[in-house]
Amino acid sequence: MISKAKIAERIIESILTRKLRPGERLGEQDIADLFNVSRTLVREALMQLQARGFVEVRSRIGWYVVEPSFDEARETYAARRVIEPGMLRDAGTPLQTSIRRLRQHLAEERKAIASGDKATRSWLLADFHICLAECLGNRFLTATMVDLSARTTLVSALYQTTTEAQGSNDDHAAIVAALADGDNARAERLMRDHIDSLAKRLDATLADRGDARKRLQTALAPTRTPRKNPPAEKKSTKP
Repeated sequence: MISKAKIAERIIESILTRKLRPGERLGEQDIADLFNVSRTLVREALMQLQARGFVEVRSRIGWYVVEPSFDEARETYAARRVIEPGMLRDAGTPLQTSIRRLRQHLAEERKAIASGDKATRSWLLADFHICLAECLGNRFLTATMVDLSARTTLVSALYQTTTEAQGSNDDHAAIVAALADGDNARAERLMRDHIDSLAKRLDATLADRGDARKRLQTALAPTRTPRKNPPAEKKSTKP
């Protein structure tokens, strides 16, 4: 039987491929029917994702994919700016098998970009950072990068209007080339520049779009136009 960890993994994969978007409802029974498991197991998987910050439960309504605030979006990139360059700084010399794997990943990115397959493209561009952590052999960093990459995907869906896929692929290729040359300092600098370029594309004007409840409150708020007092009744001059 499928485990709660597997259900959670599938939900994260759906976020990375943008099949699940911020604010989307996650019906317990729908998921239970899909995986042919009990609602209890689904609830445990969703509680696990809630602890990781990917879903939230709304009282008497149900489970939803989180909608990160604009401040949380900036914090996500700030965290990546600390973790990923540092990961490369302490990487040592990657094995040739790791370089081959990374180059194969780059080729798959280019193929997805050329084909216009948005779901696969989104998955591969996010997965590059996870793949890099795996190649460097740190399972704790790999788990961290899974969560950061998924959160970045949610942030991008809310606060970035366009995806410069080819530019990201070019950045990834430059990082791999630096690692292949044994120049970790250059790879570190390129990774920091890459993350900064993504962070700069956050659009503050879309901040209100990140909170579905705020949007609803705004949409349903009454229009408060000042009422004019009725004209005073004129007194009759007749007896």
